[in-house]
Amino acid sequence: QLQLVESGGGLVESGGSLRLSCTVSGVTVDRYAMGWFRQAPGKERERVSCISSSGDGKVYDEDYVRGRFTVTRDKAENTMYLLMNRVKAEDTGDYFCARNPGYYCDGKPDYWGEGTQVTVSS
Repeated sequence: QLQLVESGGGLVESGGSLRLSCTVSGVTVDRYAMGWFRQAPGKERERVSCISSSGDGKVYDEDYVRGRFTVTRDKAENTMYLLMNRVKAEDTGDYFCARNPGYYCDGKPDYWGEGTQVTVSS
């Protein structure tokens, strides 16, 4: 059974860095497209970054994180990461990893982790 477990959230100062992990079980981390999403208090969930399957190998970053956040994956660890640099107060929220049912970063995910909380102090 496919499971996604996020970790690495916490309190970070504005301008600092944080690395989130998404440990995957039940499928290899590069078999399908996978993404990071976030939800700030009182706001809707939004996509942060997505990485397509290994056969396509593309990364998509949303405008609000491009140049600051980097999504990678480690097949040996079967884990996807989100390196967050130069964080801002507006990056505060719950961060979720998710699996797309296809190989590309379109469509809606079908599996979600429980999330990890990130708080940026200004």
